Amino acid sequence: MEGAHWDALPLFLVAGFVSFALFYLYNILWLRPEKIRNKLRSQGIKGPSPSLFYGNILDMRRMVQGEKKIQKDGSRHLAAGYTSALFPYFMRWRKEYGPTFIYSTGSMQLLHVGHPDLVKEISICKSFDLGKPSYMQKERGALFGEGIITSNGAVWAHQRKIIAPEFFMDKIKHMVNVIVEATIPFLESWESLLKSEGGTREIVVDEDLRSFSADVLSRAFFGSSYAKGEEIFSRLRQLQKAMSRSSILIGIPGSRFLPTKNNRDIWRLDREIRSLILNVANERREGSLGSSKKDLLQSIIDGAGAIHAKPSTINGFIIDNCKSIYFAGHETTAITATWCLMLLASHPEWQARARAELLEVFQGRLPDADMLHGLKTLTMVIKETLRLYPPAALVTREAFQDMKLAGIYIPKGIILSVLISELHRDPEFWGPDADEFNPERFAHGISSACKSAHAYIPFGIGIRICAGQNFAMLELKIVLSLLLLKFSFSLSPRYIHSPAFRLTVEPEFGVPLIVKKL
Repeated sequence: MEGAHWDALPLFLVAGFVSFALFYLYNILWLRPEKIRNKLRSQGIKGPSPSLFYGNILDMRRMVQGEKKIQKDGSRHLAAGYTSALFPYFMRWRKEYGPTFIYSTGSMQLLHVGHPDLVKEISICKSFDLGKPSYMQKERGALFGEGIITSNGAVWAHQRKIIAPEFFMDKIKHMVNVIVEATIPFLESWESLLKSEGGTREIVVDEDLRSFSADVLSRAFFGSSYAKGEEIFSRLRQLQKAMSRSSILIGIPGSRFLPTKNNRDIWRLDREIRSLILNVANERREGSLGSSKKDLLQSIIDGAGAIHAKPSTINGFIIDNCKSIYFAGHETTAITATWCLMLLASHPEWQARARAELLEVFQGRLPDADMLHGLKTLTMVIKETLRLYPPAALVTREAFQDMKLAGIYIPKGIILSVLISELHRDPEFWGPDADEFNPERFAHGISSACKSAHAYIPFGIGIRICAGQNFAMLELKIVLSLLLLKFSFSLSPRYIHSPAFRLTVEPEFGVPLIVKKL
């Protein structure tokens, strides 16, 4: 009898472990999410029915595939909004459930926010109980780690205190010369290309603008030229593409640990990027980069040393914040410049207006801060570009405690999700021409351009608004103004208008333009 008892014990333990694991998964995937959903349903907030393991992911994928079949030629009219093509599920669910609804991706519960009143409430909330979703550090860790983009609470406040002052206007306006110096070789490279082609040729502008923006960032904040950070930028771009391929699986427990080819690529690129950034930081700490001034890199290194942690934590602080700034600081600006040139090429009347203003303001001189402040037309063009093609697709926040916003009880664990393009193109706030390129709407500022200032959020909202927005606007004004004074632009017949979501909203097939030397 005793032998039989001991033989059965391992089976009993295995059965108990399996039962516990199944209940744990059932609790994570269904019981806990259903409890959150019921709290919202009781307030009249509805949404699509989720499945046990995937939530609404399978429906989302099916709708995206269906939309691709409709747009099988890969081409859309310039005035057509891209939201229904990239995020058809949001458009369908909005029609069924209204501007505020709940949906699920795996175990994550998200509240879609489609009205500026609720966006305003999120914007003015300064509590650390509302912050960046925890999934971003887990699922986007390779790209952002625990840097300023993804961190929360006291950690984020410390990072913001270090980084934000480097982007204040009193510092930014002194960077005009640095940006101009980076722009000149960029212009000369295009002039050299055109010279061999009789003054006119087609140029796919995307990658050139990425390289330029990376050079600006390296010069302005890291004490080196683009050549120094070329490997970092190249791998970040590869990493961005790899992570965008798995973005729709976010929320499925354990998916990021599966040894798929895509995940293995992400792990490899993460290791390489971390090593490259750490090398740059170590060179700076050893004094071999040859820069004695207090730039952003030095501020991050000093800020890391102030946290009194072990070396691995200090290195992680430096690496994660450098990754965040390397990516956010050049990728989004380059994409905006690309969309801006595409829109100016498509609307020659606005290209001519902007150029005439530039000739009047600059009068043959290189720009300074005062001149750039006087560029009203170009500023309107940039703002309208950011309205139609904001580089970031979503603003997301997670409630770390129960809270109330705009009269809605928000349970702990819910993720608030704002689709930026939905607000930016809503006729209720922008009028019947919401899908049209009309920079004139910004002639008297944002407040007169739309019925709600919170319907325009290209740089995010609230205390988490992009720290680098002033620098981005400065860089955009300089590069676009100098390009417009040197060249004219028209769309190439090869251009296919097909915005794509790759963590940022970018041209799927690039932007080939016919560039002519003036």
